[in-house]
Amino acid sequence: MKLIIDAMGGDNAPEAAVLGALDAVKETGTEVILVGQAEKILEVMGSHGINDLPEGVEIMGADDVVDMHDDPATVIHKRKNSSMVVGLKLLADGKGDAFVSAGSTGALLTGATLLVKRVKGIRRAAMAPSMPNKKGGKTVICDCGANAECTPEFLLQFGLVGSAYARKQLGIQQPRVGLLNIGAEEEKGDTLRHETYALLKEAGEAGRIHFIGNVEANEAMMGTADVIVTDGFTGNVMLKTMEGVGKFLLKSLKEMFLSSTKTKLAAGLVKGDLGQMKKLLDPSEVGGTPFLGIQKPVIKAHGGSNARAIENAVLRAKEYAENGV
Repeated sequence: MKLIIDAMGGDNAPEAAVLGALDAVKETGTEVILVGQAEKILEVMGSHGINDLPEGVEIMGADDVVDMHDDPATVIHKRKNSSMVVGLKLLADGKGDAFVSAGSTGALLTGATLLVKRVKGIRRAAMAPSMPNKKGGKTVICDCGANAECTPEFLLQFGLVGSAYARKQLGIQQPRVGLLNIGAEEEKGDTLRHETYALLKEAGEAGRIHFIGNVEANEAMMGTADVIVTDGFTGNVMLKTMEGVGKFLLKSLKEMFLSSTKTKLAAGLVKGDLGQMKKLLDPSEVGGTPFLGIQKPVIKAHGGSNARAIENAVLRAKEYAENGV
């Protein structure tokens, strides 16, 4: 297993990408190719006492960097020697089994679509993070930001690829697919939701998916559905809201437990449980999100990823490739 890492992508590159990838190599023994400006990659290693290239680690030089402000439509032509484009070409050419980047989402999606190519018949690739739910499992949200504007056909395909992903990656034999909407009733929502509901219902009756109907946002983390289908705009707003609420709750709990001697003593008693809760809500523990519908595994890590988040993104990429999604 050889994974390709965009060493220059993200707000904390190259340090986070390099250290996270090296930690993943130590943990799993997988091989990685770090793509980017070689001197900066080696500088990061040297500053952390790594003077020799570790076993299983390669460096592929790429002098250019995709900027967050670059037009995604022109990146593969104007940034041919960027770490992202070079890495995607390596994946397309079979030089690695998966690609991980914390760089621009739009550029990564465009590059993956044009260089690695979509699965035959799939109209749009979708981002599909797996979020923890109350039942102790995971819920796949598809799409969460790759496609702001969608047609009913796109959303139907999100249900199909999301269901396949849940089976292969999460081990759910018959994933329950729900449509994100403003109410549970069939007649709720706008035209897009009405038409999508009809297509998903038809696919369910044909046995292509296990469609359970509409799902409201407040049920998303309750484990009601294994796959939640939505357009990228709505999905991204929901995801960011969930992240914000999680941060707010953790900050409020911390302030409460530090407010007096009594609550500090109580905090000591529940410290372990609070740590588990924090880990559950920490985006860095999720690591990365796959682009479903691309022929080979392309994993998008959060732009603000630290080394731990990149390590987890690499681990998710390894699992994704091994499971043959």
